[in-house]
Amino acid sequence: MADNARAKRLADLIREVIAQKLQRGIKDPRLGSHVTITDTRVTGDLREATVFYTVYGDDEDRASAAAGLESAKGILRSEVGRAAGTKFTPTLTFVADALPDNARAIEDLLDRARMSDAQVREASSGAAYAGEADPYRKPGDEDEGDDAKGAGA
Repeated sequence: MADNARAKRLADLIREVIAQKLQRGIKDPRLGSHVTITDTRVTGDLREATVFYTVYGDDEDRASAAAGLESAKGILRSEVGRAAGTKFTPTLTFVADALPDNARAIEDLLDRARMSDAQVREASSGAAYAGEADPYRKPGDEDEGDDAKGAGA
């Protein structure tokens, strides 16, 4: 089993090789300049590599880019094998990265929280306390009603 540092170096090399090949070497129109390789992970035995990518565009662009990556998988794997010089070239699996969708969802949640805070701030701007300004008892502030109940019992 390989160490984590070797797997990390191989993952970085795979990411660079695939990004360069997508930019310069593959003439598939589905894989234009709108595909970005975001991350690569390699298993501990260096046999499988998962390549995460994002696509700038709508759902149709994402679907066509996924099909383009699947069709170019053999060419990309041979380029990785040539650059890595390892005994076994890892198999490539392409996965659409969920990072942009997660970031968009977090931004929406933060916007909702900001709007809710603004509504609370607006509602509390003219409000007054329900009781006195200082609701705590102080020594010597005995209610006279308590003394009368204690004496009559």
